[in-house]
Amino acid sequence: MPASRKLGKSDAAAIAKQASKVIVCKGKKVSEFEGGSAGKDVVEAMLGPTGNLRAPTLIRGKTVLVGFNEDVFADRLG
Repeated sequence: MPASRKLGKSDAAAIAKQASKVIVCKGKKVSEFEGGSAGKDVVEAMLGPTGNLRAPTLIRGKTVLVGFNEDVFADRLG
């Protein structure tokens, strides 16, 4: 999928359903959600102010990292 394609609410819900864990970083605030469901809270957390999926979004195995936090990336990605 090209990086220029905007991913919205339905895309975020599909990603959350396939994950076992979703970690959303907004600056220093980090929220962790159990995957497997596309509940309102997890989907809204994954979206930015424009209604598109926050960048960067990485999928590693069954874990999804949304947004950026240096400590979380170092811990999860080594």
